[in-house]
Amino acid sequence: GNPEKIAEANVYIQVLDVNDHAPEFSKYYETFVCENAVSGQLIQSISAVDQDDSAEGHHFYFSLAQEATNNSHFTVKDNQGG
Repeated sequence: GNPEKIAEANVYIQVLDVNDHAPEFSKYYETFVCENAVSGQLIQSISAVDQDDSAEGHHFYFSLAQEATNNSHFTVKDNQGG
């Protein structure tokens, strides 16, 4: 009730984005490996999207499952292109 003890202040709140949508593949992929494929041959390129962010902000990392890392028949390579 004492006007001398009342103050106002602007408060700005920044809400950090929580990933509402998990990243997902940009399309359905169905991959086939021919029996005459050679070592080091590119079999499939994949990409992902995240509905929570703009396409310019995306950079996804793909990796093999832990149990597949000892299998030298497949590798994953980052093409630096998104």
